[in-house]
Parts: sequence; structure tokens; C-alpha cells
Amino acid sequence: MKKKKNTARILLLFWTAFIGFGAVAGSLGMLLDRSGHALGMDGMLPYFQVLPFADVLFRDFLFSGIALLLVNGVTNLLSFGLLLARKKIGIVLGTVFGVTLMLWICIQFYIFPANFLSTAYFIFGFLQTVCGYTAWVRYKQQRFRFDASKYCRIGKNPRALVVYFSREGYTEKAAYEEADKTGAEVYAVKTTEKIDGNLGFLWCGRFGTERKPMPIEKVSVDWKKYDAVTIFTPVWVFSLAAPVREFCKQASGKIKNVRLVCVHFTKGKYTGVRKECEALLQSNIDDYENRICRFGEIKK
Repeated sequence: MKKKKNTARILLLFWTAFIGFGAVAGSLGMLLDRSGHALGMDGMLPYFQVLPFADVLFRDFLFSGIALLLVNGVTNLLSFGLLLARKKIGIVLGTVFGVTLMLWICIQFYIFPANFLSTAYFIFGFLQTVCGYTAWVRYKQQRFRFDASKYCRIGKNPRALVVYFSREGYTEKAAYEEADKTGAEVYAVKTTEKIDGNLGFLWCGRFGTERKPMPIEKVSVDWKKYDAVTIFTPVWVFSLAAPVREFCKQASGKIKNVRLVCVHFTKGKYTGVRKECEALLQSNIDDYENRICRFGEIKK
């Protein structure tokens, strides 16, 4: 299987390099000229007097240069190297050091007057943290594998059906586990839109935000043969997934004995999903259940 590009990891590489090399350059400037005159920082020393042990540590920029080198320089360059080596810990450290940079700048907010540079670097730290967290999520997603062949009881009960839509495979796994337990047949709702990758995620977000149905392949199910139908749906922007919304419109008035299972990342109840599904199907939901799914680990 071709590995998908982790765009957030690439951006995290940029931020760790940018912050790391910048911190090294700044710290060297402080260490080579402890007065700060060469960097135009000599007028900033009086502001350090509000800090503990200022009369010992902040008589010049020696301690500040060492601290900058260790806290933001070496750390980010270490993370940069681990990211280049494609080590998982590189993503974790890159995220942590983004938070560290924001805390560092918070100290500057406390001791210095408002200035553009501190504000800019706080934003840089925030962006590094966001990229790190996103890279971690994507890393976990890329390593998730779903093997449908291991479920051997599916189809043993031809009077029951499990319907599902899944973009990353998590809801599919939950649906197959249910069908294997009950012996039900399975039917996958498939969209005609391109929903793979990061751009696909954003495209799905647009449908989720606007509460619009998403075009799907024509539903080809003989509803008369099933006594019970269970619908598995992800939750998009706190509502019914757009392809399932279109599926419910096409299946309106045709399904009896409906059970709905929402699969999502949070601990929300999402009762609005149930109400919308009932309205679209023109049928009462006999049973409603939420399942938390985090990178393939599913809990009720």
C-alpha cells in the first residue's frame, strides 16, 4: 500500500528547523557579545530585573544566551533530526517544543513591553503545536489497518443488515465487528466525491458545516428481505455524515426496525444525529448508541 504524504509532518519539519536554527543564531549572538550591543539588545537588560536572581543571572546576556540555546535551539534541532529520521518521537517532541516556545514568549510578555517580535514568535509556537498535533493524528491514521477477511460470520443471518459509511476505515471496523457478532450482511455507502487525504478531509468538512447531503452511488438494497437494519455513521461537525444523510433520503419510508450507531472521537451524545436520521428515514430509531473510536480502538 502506498504511504500517503503527511503534510503536517512536513510543516512541523519547517517549524522545528526555523525555530531551532533561529534560536542557535540568536544565542550565539548573545554569547559572542554578552552586552547585547551587537544585536541591539543592550537596552533590554533593565527589564530582566523583575525576574528572580536578576542581579546574578542577568547582569549580561550570558545566561539568556545559554537558556535560549538549550530551551529552543538544541531541543528543536533534536526534534528536526528525529523527524528527518522518521521517528515517532520526533512528532511528539516537535509538539512539546511548540508549547515550550509559547511559554518562553509568555515570560517575555511579562517582562517586556508589547512588541511585534514576541507576538510573532508566540504565533509561531502556536502553529508549531498545531502542526505537531495534526502530524501525530495523521501518523496514527496512516498506521491503522482494517482486515475484513478475519470476520467469518458475516452473512450467516440474511434477515439482518448492517449499513455503514467510512472514510478512514474506523466506522467500517465497528460495522464489521457488529455484523460478525450478529451474522448480518453488510452494505457500504459509497460517495462519488473525492474524499481521500487532507483535501478530502477539508471537502468533507465543507459538507459537514453546511449540513448538506453528499452524492453517493445509487442504493441497491432489497429492503423487503431484512427484518432489522443497523446504520453505522461517523459524526461530521457534530451532525450526521453527509453521505449517510443522502443514503437516508434515498431509503426514506423503506426501512423498519432501525438501529443507529454513531462512531466518533469524542464523548458527545449527539442526540441531534438521531433526530435528523429519524426525520430523513421517516421512521423511528428503535435503538441508538454512541461508540468512541480513537485510531481503531472502539469503546461503547
